[in-house]
Formats: sequence, C-alpha cells, structure tokens
Amino acid sequence: MKKLALTLFVSIFTFSISLAQKGSGLSVTIFGDSYSTFEGYLTPSHNEAWYFLDRQQVDNDVVAVEDTWWHQLIKKNDWRLCMNNSYSGSTISSSGYGGADYTPRSFVTRSSNLGNPDIIFVFGATNDSWVPAPIGEYKYSGWTKDDLKSFRPSLAKMLDYMTKRYLGVKIYFILNSELSDAIDSSVKNICAHYNVPVIELQDIEKKAGHPSIAGMKAIAEQVDAFVKKDMKKGRKAKAFSKKMFPKKDMKKNGNKLGKKNKREKQSKRK
Repeated sequence: MKKLALTLFVSIFTFSISLAQKGSGLSVTIFGDSYSTFEGYLTPSHNEAWYFLDRQQVDNDVVAVEDTWWHQLIKKNDWRLCMNNSYSGSTISSSGYGGADYTPRSFVTRSSNLGNPDIIFVFGATNDSWVPAPIGEYKYSGWTKDDLKSFRPSLAKMLDYMTKRYLGVKIYFILNSELSDAIDSSVKNICAHYNVPVIELQDIEKKAGHPSIAGMKAIAEQVDAFVKKDMKKGRKAKAFSKKMFPKKDMKKNGNKLGKKNKREKQSKRK
C-alpha cells in the first residue's frame, strides 16, 4: 500500500513539474514593419527584412538579432517567440510609397497569419505616416476596398478582426515616436474602441530613420515596463473581483436564481 502511495506521489509530482515547465514562458508574436524585421527570423520567410546579420544597413549599427527590441524583451522575460510576421515598408492601409498598392504586405492582409500566441505586439503605422497614407474617417464596420486605402478604416478593420480571431490573446499596440499628429490620435482613438492598450514610445534613437542599438534597447525597456504595469493591474483587478464575488456566493446566487425561475415556470403552468 505504501509502495503504491509512493508511486502515485512521484507520478503526480513529476506531472506537476512537467506542467510547470511547459507553462513557464508565455508565447509571443511580433507583428510589425521594418523596425521589427531581422534576416532569417521572419515568417513567412519571403517577408522583406531591413536589418541583416553582420551587415550594416546605411549607417545603422544593428547587425545581430540579439540587438533587436523584441529579442531583448522575450529573453528578459523568459518568453517564447511564436512567430515574427514583420515586413519592411509595410503599411496598415493598402496605400504604399509612390502610390503603389501595398495590399499584399499590408497589416490588414497579414493579420490572419499570427500563429497561436499568448501575446501579440503590433508595431506599425510608421510607414502610413511616412507615405503619407490618406487618414480617412473613423469607420467600424462595412469596410470596402476603397476604405482600406485609408489609415483609420484599415486600422479599425484589422483590430476588429484580431480581437475576434485571437480570443484570449493579449494585444498591445506599440506607437512609434515622431509620427504625425493625425496618426497618433487615430491610433489612440481606434485602439481605445477595441480596448487595445497603446504603448507610446518616447526618445527613441534612430539612424537612417530606424532604431539603432540604443534605440532598440529603449524600445525593449519601455515595452517591458508598460507590460509589467499592465499585468500587475490585471492581477489586482482579478483579485478584487474574487473578493467582491466569491465563488460560493456566485454559486449560491445562481442556485437562488435557478429556483426562482423554476417557481415562476411552475406558476405559469398552473
């Protein structure tokens, strides 16, 4: 009997350790433009990169994947990279540079291919600001192909899809510094509509318009600080909810409501 109990204990203990190890790191997807690219780390693999291994781009000093903001962030938190669907030059809308149609590389088009993560970091709108793409009107349904040439309806369509497609996934929008006022205000308003937190970057060093090693470090630190604060706030809200609505009370109230409904049905039959 003792031997059986010991065997059972060891089995449960081993299973618990295995489960803990499996769930120790959250899975993260990076969904971005050139700021989040790096040669050899993109899905799909044909996505264009701006940062390359051991090859300096213009006067930018980022030449190792360890220098990227997302690699630093994931490593620091012991998370796992689900996938990095970033594409150099991509816009959220379909309006590209020189009037080109960027539909294939747009964020709206790529939003269906983000894996199965716990967290998604959306880091876009920079090229929409630089093109500049038409701003358009705030529109939260019934989007047409023409609507998607403009920034506001495109961002709304993308977030509408993502919040419905990736249920239970935490989505953050990283907003670059030095973008147009119209882009900044549009991102904040549309993200607020879909309850997506916005991480506003400040004082990011850039070389050739792209984060340098120092800039990447600053992005990683600012995103990390925001996420930690947001998760702490979420835990407090959960603890408050449990305190205000204990499971026993909820079950008790549910039983009372069930009995009340049953009595009402019996009364109607009479």
